[in-house]
Amino acid sequence: MSASNAARIAVIADTSLQRHVLQQALSSNGYQVVLNNDPARLDDAALQACEADLWLVDLVQSDDLPLIDTLLADSNVPVLFGEGHAPERSSEHYPRWERRLVGKLKKLVGDPALATAGGGLDGLLTEAQRPGRIELPAVLANTTLQAGEPAKQVWLLAASLGGPAAVKAFLDALPGGLPIAFLYAQHIDPSFEATLPQAVGRHSQWRVGTVRDGDTLRCGEVVVVPISNELTFADDGVMRVVNRPWPEPYSPSIDQMMLNLAQRYAAASGVIAFSGMGSDGSAAAAYVKRQGGVIWTQRADSCACSSMPDSLREGGYSSFTAEPRELAAALVEHLAEQCR
Repeated sequence: MSASNAARIAVIADTSLQRHVLQQALSSNGYQVVLNNDPARLDDAALQACEADLWLVDLVQSDDLPLIDTLLADSNVPVLFGEGHAPERSSEHYPRWERRLVGKLKKLVGDPALATAGGGLDGLLTEAQRPGRIELPAVLANTTLQAGEPAKQVWLLAASLGGPAAVKAFLDALPGGLPIAFLYAQHIDPSFEATLPQAVGRHSQWRVGTVRDGDTLRCGEVVVVPISNELTFADDGVMRVVNRPWPEPYSPSIDQMMLNLAQRYAAASGVIAFSGMGSDGSAAAAYVKRQGGVIWTQRADSCACSSMPDSLREGGYSSFTAEPRELAAALVEHLAEQCR
């Protein structure tokens, strides 16, 4: 979905800070902001001229009833009253505030990320193999853990808009034979779920597939996190697809997947946040770090959309940032150092 096709949001807020934070939140989640103004500067003519799919009204210091009455009179366009005073983006309260707002927007005008995330899969299915796979270090080639054995270390690959291309570039560069497994959580329309493993794994030395309820994560594989139902772990590491949806507003919820992974694998877990909209993952990042997990991010200038990795960097959670191939090389070296 291009900016011209994204849902058009008109914002009315009576403080400059509120307007600024709302602009950032809406834009980073893929919505098109067509108006962002103080109610004191608006009149009926301006309201009628604005072509919006939704009006977002966030009045902190005033209660402009005539303006609201005018908006409510237009029954064709929904009016959403905001979440009150917006926390600063760097605040620990920001992710929760943003999730509530985005959850309401998705129910009213749809999810831009789902409309775009599957669009690039056809290209990945016809893309030529990338040259220059990283060589497996001798210290890792001699490890006692072999492909197919239960993994003692698991990393989560997290992505949204632009994610499939970035994750494919990462996996294409990564040698087989590493003593770890991956989970791959991708915001994507469910209609693309079956195609995703083939699209990102077709040139890789890794086995990319869907989740197997009741089985363990195994070295040398990438398990795609289910979109509709939450993935958890039993005490012995067995994967469980539970009969409940992911917490709103994201499916799958990267925050929840990070919590579930870090709870089970603790310091033997890691997260790499690739290209994506929004800030999914930021709310769980502190817990991952407390558990001893590692968080890396894709470099902004190599992302189709950098909002998701940006939010982790701004929160101080990312310890390493690079483009996908460099992330793969760093992971190989990280694992080699552990073996040494």
